[in-house]
Amino acid sequence: MAYSAKIGPSILSSDLSCLGSECVRMMECGADYLHLDVMDGHFVPNLTFGHPMVECLRKSVGQDPFFDMHMMVSRPEQWVKPMAAAGANQYTFHIESTTNPGNLIKEIKESGMKVGLAIKPGTTVEELAPWANQIDMALVMTVEPGFGGQKFMDDMMPKVSWLRSQFPSLDIEVDGGVGPDTIHKCAEAGANMIVSGSAVIGSDDPRSVISLLRTVVAEAIQKRSLDR
Repeated sequence: MAYSAKIGPSILSSDLSCLGSECVRMMECGADYLHLDVMDGHFVPNLTFGHPMVECLRKSVGQDPFFDMHMMVSRPEQWVKPMAAAGANQYTFHIESTTNPGNLIKEIKESGMKVGLAIKPGTTVEELAPWANQIDMALVMTVEPGFGGQKFMDDMMPKVSWLRSQFPSLDIEVDGGVGPDTIHKCAEAGANMIVSGSAVIGSDDPRSVISLLRTVVAEAIQKRSLDR
């Protein structure tokens, strides 16, 4: 099994006026990567930030943090080169947002970034499957993308389980409503990359929350390897 437990705080939940220091704080609290939500007001109703912000953050925090860009945009092809130049490490786009995933996957790889492929709650996991061997990570949304603080959708877990059974070494990420109360379901289903926003960043002790999430996932991975 090539995958490991990784916890990525969603920085959109932090104080946006102090984004650089918030990123540093999350890494100091043990985060494995940072999850950056890019929303264009079209693909989802909300609006966040673009590549100029990513470029500033990269300069501010240095080369170490792994930036996982969650591109909730209607024209993901448009931002590949700008995001690569800004210092993004992984470009995660939604399968619902493009008519040619194969071309986009190729373009992202050629730009030097890893490839993530995301599906909304209403999209079947079978739509992602044909591309699973070409990507670095599959993202199963556990809320409707666009706004933080939504309730975790338990009924997305069969998608995670199916992906884990079909693609045993794939990185599988969950995003939306994930925290100490819901992590066990995610870990048991087979998710190993955990995006958590308010549960981590809003906590009085982010370090202990990150540690708890990672421990639960690592134990589930170990159990799965023993069961094989």
